[in-house]
Amino acid sequence: MKKLLLMCCMLLGITAVSRAQGGGGGRQRMTPEQQVAAMKTTLALTDDQVTKITAIYTAQAKSIDSVRTAGGDRNAMMPIRTATTAKIVSVLTPEQAAAWKKQQDEMRAKMQQGGGTPPPPQR
Repeated sequence: MKKLLLMCCMLLGITAVSRAQGGGGGRQRMTPEQQVAAMKTTLALTDDQVTKITAIYTAQAKSIDSVRTAGGDRNAMMPIRTATTAKIVSVLTPEQAAAWKKQQDEMRAKMQQGGGTPPPPQR
């Protein structure tokens, strides 16, 4: 009986650690297909653009996953994201690229403000 109780406690502990490290709950990353689907509706992508951008995001996801499994930090992922952005911009029309950059800037500003909470009042 003690062994069963000990096993249950260990399982509960492992689950708690996994959740604390992002293994469960919390914000999940979007798949390449989900990212492209969001872009398709907001930027009116052509089928050719959808195919190319899906391939770009798929390659990015593989690269970032390999950095994560190697124990890399966020700084190691920045060159991958920068290259991905340049590749995507090259596929978009100038109008689409401007609209996409605006969306990215707005999202970045929202994340820097703590996920949408207003900044503290200025004194």
